[in-house]
Amino acid sequence: MRSPSSPPPPVAVVPDHDDPPERPSASGLADELRFRALFDSQFRALLGYALRRVGSAEDAADVVAEAMLVAWRRIDEVPANDTARLWLYGVARRVVANHRRGELRRDRLAGRLRQHLSEVMPDHADLTGSTTVIQQGLARLSDDDRELLMLTAWDGLEPREAAIVLGVPSRTVRTRLHRARTRLREAIGDAFADSGHEREDQPKRPAQEDR
Repeated sequence: MRSPSSPPPPVAVVPDHDDPPERPSASGLADELRFRALFDSQFRALLGYALRRVGSAEDAADVVAEAMLVAWRRIDEVPANDTARLWLYGVARRVVANHRRGELRRDRLAGRLRQHLSEVMPDHADLTGSTTVIQQGLARLSDDDRELLMLTAWDGLEPREAAIVLGVPSRTVRTRLHRARTRLREAIGDAFADSGHEREDQPKRPAQEDR
């Protein structure tokens, strides 16, 4: 929206070359002069009103521009006395309310997007301990096994849905999924050993066996 550095001029209609130019009507000229006088006398007060209610000068300029546009379109409804400033404040109040509702909608949408991204995208800075081992285990699988496990575990797809993604029958996916999970458990065991961790599901050896 354009900053209201000057009042918007009325839209001029270009006459047809075959017709003689028409002079602006007296009422049109009177409306334009009245609007210019309103703009000159109320701009600073209206800008101060907006600045006290929005977060930036740019937003305040937008509020003033919208309020003045309403005043131009409804110039016949603008009081001719000192209450014109109050009338403009009422218009600006509604513009600010709409501005705030738009900000709230954007903030809620941004919050939902941030939450969604945090759920579907792992924070690699937090991949420590067991999570890192799982990543290492997945890296040891074939591309097909890894993709199938990620589709079902990370993307939350049912086997029949994963079958559509992979372009194979559902029965084939169920068989491959069982085998891929088995291979992942074996790979995770190797990854735990390589990283110096001890798997919790592995029974500890009795102390006498170490002698």
